[in-house]
Amino acid sequence: MLASVVNATKSFGNTAALSGINLDIHAGEALGLLGPNGAGKSTLISLLTGLRRADSGTVELFGRSPLDPKARLQLGTTPQATSVPQTLKLRETVDFVAAHYPDPVPTAELLADFGLSDMAEKQCGALSGGQQRRLLVALALVGRPRLVVLDEPTTGLDVDARETLWQRLEEYRRGGGTLLITSHYLEEIQALASRVVVIDRGTVIADGSVDEIRSHVAISKVSFKSQLPASFFESFPQAVSAATSAKGITTVVTQDADATVRQLVRDGVEFSGLEVHAASLEEAFLALTRHSSEAATETAKDPA
Repeated sequence: MLASVVNATKSFGNTAALSGINLDIHAGEALGLLGPNGAGKSTLISLLTGLRRADSGTVELFGRSPLDPKARLQLGTTPQATSVPQTLKLRETVDFVAAHYPDPVPTAELLADFGLSDMAEKQCGALSGGQQRRLLVALALVGRPRLVVLDEPTTGLDVDARETLWQRLEEYRRGGGTLLITSHYLEEIQALASRVVVIDRGTVIADGSVDEIRSHVAISKVSFKSQLPASFFESFPQAVSAATSAKGITTVVTQDADATVRQLVRDGVEFSGLEVHAASLEEAFLALTRHSSEAATETAKDPA
């Protein structure tokens, strides 16, 4: 086990950011961390990387405190909000960071891996936002870390640059590296993660593979063409929502696709082009956090 969080809490004033959270990170996995804004993702990362201390509970990184320099030497990070040195050349920046590690990736090799070789003599301040983001991810890997923590790693990148970065991260993982990734690009989590953890209100509400996360909520999409308005289908048993696209395709998000199709037939609804799809990770994530929020509301109403 590379890292562990046991019953950790963290509050800021009267606001509880983490409420007894538990998490293990195992060698060789790619862990996707999901949650709505304010769920506690960034706070959890700050504990794992030694930027903050837990109010209670324990946090370990490579069997040590995250505050221990020997532990942090094996860690690579790309924070969500950071900046590059404006006047240093890109090559100089990589050399400077590499000098802190006993066996860094050679600068020329690292720049080539991230498609930055042609910019080596440019000042970092002259790079585009996407180029700076690529540089920051490259810097997270320069020390050959055992664990890389990436908070929104592809923010500001176009589709091609994002996919190139995904390839580099997959190569790192195939070489035995471990990833912890947060992202608002849920397709990024689906592409990279072998395991997904969903947190909400400072606690873990789901932990498993992408398919297992989907299975936590029996959400499917039933799509078809019909002359009836979407509102007609919202009253179907197990229906969560219904909407009609500009192309005239109605999609019913439902907790029981079979029951929805049976209801269409039972009611004699004229339809065509019927398709049934499993929930995407995004739809499962939204349903999970909505359920968590509703449960919290019910508990507040009836504490007994």
